[in-house]
Amino acid sequence: MQRQDDFSQRRTKLAELSDAQLKDRFWRLTEQVVEPLMELARTHTSPSVERSVLLRMGFSSMEAKEIVDKCVEQELLGKGAGHAVWRLSQLAGIPYREAGLRLGQGLGWDQLRAYWQKGEHHDAES
Repeated sequence: MQRQDDFSQRRTKLAELSDAQLKDRFWRLTEQVVEPLMELARTHTSPSVERSVLLRMGFSSMEAKEIVDKCVEQELLGKGAGHAVWRLSQLAGIPYREAGLRLGQGLGWDQLRAYWQKGEHHDAES
């Protein structure tokens, strides 16, 4: 199947635009295309993204996998695995590395769940 070339027809809409107007139109259309992707990135995560966050926090790949797997089991991945580690660290008054290791062992999840269910937090988390 060969696509019919309609470039000349489509170009008539743009032919009278100046370079500045073309540039403005390009960026306006680009924003329309990118905005849904930005919203998706802001509101969604995945195990691989969360493992990546934990790796950057200094956890080994095995430790990160354990923490993320537990996060999935607890249905708290949407909170962010790194966030869960940081939050437990704050709640328990322990270094974040220790908090992460506890979470990887299945400990501390009740404390996190209770915290998020109470809704007593005032930060920008979901």
